[in-house]
Amino acid sequence: MSVHADGGPLSAQPIAWGEAGEARTAAVVARTIDVIIAAWNRSDTIERAILSALAEPEVRHVIVVDDGSSDDTAARARQCGAKDGRVIVEQLSSNLGPAAARNVALKISTAPWVAVLDGDDFFLPGRIRRLLAKADGWDFVADDLLQIHEDRFGNETPTPILSDRHFEPWSLSLEQFVLGNVTRYGILRKELGFLKPLIRRSFLDHHHLRYDEALRLGEDYALYARALALRARFLVVPARGYASVVRADSISARHDKRDLERLRDSDLELTVSRILTPRERRALKKHYSSVDCRVQWVAVIEAVKLRRYVQFMAAFFRSPKVSVFLMRRLFELLCQRIGKAIRA
Repeated sequence: MSVHADGGPLSAQPIAWGEAGEARTAAVVARTIDVIIAAWNRSDTIERAILSALAEPEVRHVIVVDDGSSDDTAARARQCGAKDGRVIVEQLSSNLGPAAARNVALKISTAPWVAVLDGDDFFLPGRIRRLLAKADGWDFVADDLLQIHEDRFGNETPTPILSDRHFEPWSLSLEQFVLGNVTRYGILRKELGFLKPLIRRSFLDHHHLRYDEALRLGEDYALYARALALRARFLVVPARGYASVVRADSISARHDKRDLERLRDSDLELTVSRILTPRERRALKKHYSSVDCRVQWVAVIEAVKLRRYVQFMAAFFRSPKVSVFLMRRLFELLCQRIGKAIRA
């Protein structure tokens, strides 16, 4: 007989009944996951998220960390826990950001695999089983996200982010990942930083790897980039059932200059690593420059509002790339205003 753990054969030799029972138990445990949900003011969607995770037989616990919500997110999560003992709810006294909230959940979790679920998203049935079937030999297993607009929920076919066609699973490198998050004018970028993979807990623990709590934007990007720099084995597969709900009030849509600066500077922190290749360093510099363009755009908007003309001009002299980016954005803004004036 053969016994499988993480999808791979362990032995083809006969096993005594006692050993077989232990092996089966170990195989089942090795293929269980904890789902961690960092939620802030998500009372309207948290039950949907929790119930979708509980519907997956491989889920050991659903760990909800209420990140200082002002609504009844935690109460609604506890209601789900009253019906299913697998739900664990932790409530923070103040809002610390998704990175800190997820680290709290990671400290509580015990399963060999961890899956992140945003409080306004949900799993489609069978997602975890299908990802675990591909997990043998990998540290991260991510599927293409299925985007659904909240205001068109139920009337819209989910749209994959990476590709609307089937593709063969592929191994993601640090260079590919970083460049996949670089904004290119006029070209739809592949939002690899938004992926929500299954993560092998032993990899995180071995490398003392956790979310960067200084980040309130791009915390997923920073974690995946550091993991790939440490040579994590990262598999990307076609969509398996992560429904990413697009909302106008999502956290990723709300950020200030400081959030962008912290995300930009996280690239600098990574480039000090001695194990990076020249191509990886160049990719990180491109991403740094891409985020810096967005930083300077916010600086320009602030300068106009406050009539700080020196700050306005300084942004244009940051670099030729930034200058071109800012001029394009200003031209787009001008065209929009002219269009509105004509329609009025």
